[in-house]
Amino acid sequence: MSYQTLLFEIREGVALVTINRPDKLNALNDQVMAELGDAAERIATEDAIKGAIITGAGPKAFVAGADIGDLAKQGPFDGKARALRGQGVLRRLETCGKPVIAAVNGFALGGGCELAMACHVRIASDTAKFGQPEVKLGIAPGYGGTQRLPRLVGKGRALQLILTAEIIDAQEAYRIGLVNKVVPADQLLAEADKLLRGILSMGPLAVRLSMEAVGEGLEMTLEEGLLLEANHFGLLAATQDMKEGLTAFLEKRPAKFAGR
Repeated sequence: MSYQTLLFEIREGVALVTINRPDKLNALNDQVMAELGDAAERIATEDAIKGAIITGAGPKAFVAGADIGDLAKQGPFDGKARALRGQGVLRRLETCGKPVIAAVNGFALGGGCELAMACHVRIASDTAKFGQPEVKLGIAPGYGGTQRLPRLVGKGRALQLILTAEIIDAQEAYRIGLVNKVVPADQLLAEADKLLRGILSMGPLAVRLSMEAVGEGLEMTLEEGLLLEANHFGLLAATQDMKEGLTAFLEKRPAKFAGR
């Protein structure tokens, strides 16, 4: 697919995906979502891509929300279809099996906050703003906000943010656990790249199975989740990477993981 609303480049195994509609504050229209879906599939399936960073073009916005022009035209059936399509795109990103970091460089509102929450780690610039203000428009979050936000910050805080349409700054987002780290705006992409490359230096199979255990385990009972963890632990014991990692530790040298 040829992208019109995204910038997509691969730098030494890292895909940098930039939502590129700065004149619209990078709002998510149907074309952006279609292209983002293609990008998510590439991240998941291309061997040259080991992880990804998602960010927004320009200094003002990561993604300021869905495109209101699209929403204003929808009826109940196409509204549901739009929500399901968007949820599918973000779920593909979330379950791609490779670490994805959101580098939130400005407004992350509505669909933008939902996109950030679908990433595995969120780093925010000190100028970033977060919120799920859909109720102000007579609608509700449709791309996973009612589900991921309480899982990240708890039911009570999530309901407060959703029902009041409150917009919070980066420090408050960090305080409640919505973001992992806040950095100066001019250091955002460098910090995201540094963090991602640190993750990519670990055993890739261990990283993948750890993400899977956390993601799937949250939907299980504790007993089921512990069994999943034990199964993954056993699977890793059969890999070359485990043998290399333990041997490297004992020999006091950096491990050279092969993903096998």
